[in-house]
Amino acid sequence: MNKKPIQFALGANYPVGGGQVTLFIPGKDRSGRTIDQNHWADEALDTLGRLFRGATAFPPGKGVWRDDAKGGALLREITVMVVSYVPKAELRKSLRELRAFLHRFGRETHQGEVGVIINDSYYGISDYDEV
Repeated sequence: MNKKPIQFALGANYPVGGGQVTLFIPGKDRSGRTIDQNHWADEALDTLGRLFRGATAFPPGKGVWRDDAKGGALLREITVMVVSYVPKAELRKSLRELRAFLHRFGRETHQGEVGVIINDSYYGISDYDEV
């Protein structure tokens, strides 16, 4: 289905978001210590809002992550999802800044993995860029 006729039929005047970016903001670090989840959810909202014109954080939900480096230990936590709909051209030109945020988040909160979904693919980041 062509998105342009829907855009015009609705009277929408902003770009049609052709892709989706979803970030996961956990409540704990890799060792199970609590992190400042509200701060990082706000940082994610600010980053995606600046890059893609807006974002929404969904209420916390239960999550679990398997740490293969620790023998498959399961880490249960409360996770916030931050979602943004993105025109494809905007996504491509913003990947460097998105990467910088994801790596800073992982490094500063001692995450075993930072998860991001772009469109329908999950990307797990576990080796973070140095400052």
